[in-house]
Amino acid sequence: MGIFSRRRKPAVDIDGLGVTLIALRLDAGDCAPAGSTVVVFNAGGHARRAPAGKVACEQGETVLCFHPGPYTVHLAPFASAPEWGLQLRFVVDAPNPRVTQQRFDLYLYSEMVERLELETLRAAVQAALETELTQGALDLPPCTTMNEWHAFRAGLNQLVYTRFGVTVDDCVPVDLGDQVDYAEVLRARAAVEAAVAPPPAENSAASSAPSLQTPSIAAAAAQASQQDAAASALPAHVRRNARAATSTAQQDAFALRRLFIELPSLASELRALVLPDGLQIFQQHQALLLRLGMAALNVNTMPALAWAAPDQPLAPDEQTRRTAQTLLAVQALDEAWALLARFQRADHAQWPALLEDADRICANLETGLAFRRAPYAPRAEPSL
Repeated sequence: MGIFSRRRKPAVDIDGLGVTLIALRLDAGDCAPAGSTVVVFNAGGHARRAPAGKVACEQGETVLCFHPGPYTVHLAPFASAPEWGLQLRFVVDAPNPRVTQQRFDLYLYSEMVERLELETLRAAVQAALETELTQGALDLPPCTTMNEWHAFRAGLNQLVYTRFGVTVDDCVPVDLGDQVDYAEVLRARAAVEAAVAPPPAENSAASSAPSLQTPSIAAAAAQASQQDAAASALPAHVRRNARAATSTAQQDAFALRRLFIELPSLASELRALVLPDGLQIFQQHQALLLRLGMAALNVNTMPALAWAAPDQPLAPDEQTRRTAQTLLAVQALDEAWALLARFQRADHAQWPALLEDADRICANLETGLAFRRAPYAPRAEPSL
């Protein structure tokens, strides 16, 4: 009679949910624990939220479950001072009834694979904060005054909500000296730099030529798995875009999926901004939306990674080059989300400078997509 018995589905692992685990994927028949929220995505990516309990979904739907928190993490925004940091407490807030899709739901659908660990989101928030501080979009000077701290907090709150969809509940400076071994940090940074350094030139003529090497995707993935202290010394785009994928094709597919899902949502948020008076600002804003629309069309029609033409397979080194360009386009996408946060807080006098920054970001996005589409690297013409 054993052949007629129904095999029991193993229970989903929810250990740490609400503590070290923020969200995870569920299947039909799984049970979401009390206190969590279920998000169901249909085949078109549209989300609906449901209370905790037994999961019921239709064919083609994806079900995720998250716990709203609160969560507490430590950030080290300055690589030169890893012993000093910020203690950040955040929550996944109640849904905003004024929007059709919650930003946190979009983040889960676009960037989460199977599980969203607290450490993964902490590293992403730290990378976004580092980039804003490096580019001067946020300012956190030594001996910060009360007004400077409030300005920083407002910018950080808007950045974290716009980029990840979570709400900062509290942020205070903390001393991480008892958690950070600075000597070990320096050793880890040296090891990472040695791993990604280009090989020495074979002769003096080669050493005098400029380096035109494309960043290695394997090196980027290896950098993403280093210790947090060592990762703080790496370029921000490497930290944000390197994934734990095992192949170039997986990284390229993941990055293109992000661009496909997020570019329309980003353009929609930019379209909803209240513009200052003036024809020039209006024209620049419309040109920005047009460029984002063309970039989305470029992503939608992107050729396959492994083929130069229908009957011409592409060499692995060219596939690696293409994937590197896709990751650079995703870097521009991340910067665009941060720019949107600045737009949402900017007064009218700040718009011209922000639009100039938007032009730079769009140029980087378009360049990355153009080189991703090209089957071969452009050849430099010899100088006469």
